[in-house]
Amino acid sequence: MRGRWSELRISRPRPPARVAGQQRRTVRQTPRVRLLRGPGPRELALFAGLYALYDGARWIFAGRPATARRHAWWVIQLEHHLGIAVESDVQHALGAPVPSFVLSNIYLAAQLLVLPGVLLWLYRHSRHVYRGLRNTIAGAWLISIPVFALFPVAPPRLVQRGITDTVSHQAGLVLTGHSTMFYNPYAAVPSLHVGVAFAIGISLCCALRASWARALALAWGPLVSLAVVATGNHYIFDTATGLLTTAVAYAISRSWTKVARRTNRESPRPQLRVVPEPLRS
Repeated sequence: MRGRWSELRISRPRPPARVAGQQRRTVRQTPRVRLLRGPGPRELALFAGLYALYDGARWIFAGRPATARRHAWWVIQLEHHLGIAVESDVQHALGAPVPSFVLSNIYLAAQLLVLPGVLLWLYRHSRHVYRGLRNTIAGAWLISIPVFALFPVAPPRLVQRGITDTVSHQAGLVLTGHSTMFYNPYAAVPSLHVGVAFAIGISLCCALRASWARALALAWGPLVSLAVVATGNHYIFDTATGLLTTAVAYAISRSWTKVARRTNRESPRPQLRVVPEPLRS
């Protein structure tokens, strides 16, 4: 019996011999490796790649000035027919130095500061809400690319008399002249400034708990809508199409997520079978 039980004992394999100093070098490299691995850097690389694709395609498919102005006049006539052509009145009503300065900087901060800041905050505090916002923004970018290519529209500051470029004068970033080499100046429709701002506000409202913070989050979308019109960068028509584009992107991403979850639930999972080894006599 002693011999049989000795045969059934499982001996632990000895760890391989380590060279002196190897363990110390591994410990030193661990923090650097963690910075380059994990879901965070992958999310950052994915989002940066999508934004580069969106911005590059928007710049490549920039329309001709004559075509963009013709489409802009079509938008202006449509707004006059509907009685919503208020871009000039809005800018004149908020043309004082202080409101113009604040709205011009809000226009710039909406995409350059608020969007990445909210995504980072949601990634750390509400991963589920972050994924919904990320998919919605990516979908809106992809939907808007063919619209920019097929229907270029010049903003009001480049078409209508009496509407000035307040961002170039108040915020210190010139939107006309040589700076148009780095972006598409005729991508007014749809206004993703507005669509993304409403998506950000709704996402923050779902993630925050305080009532006052949720109210401020919901006010972000209307505030950006006012800013894009008062600065002469978008028409009312642009804001409506921006909201429609973002809503369609959210619906598509929501449906895609439901289909993916249903597929994962219905897919059979492999079962592991443990086959006992026969005892040696």
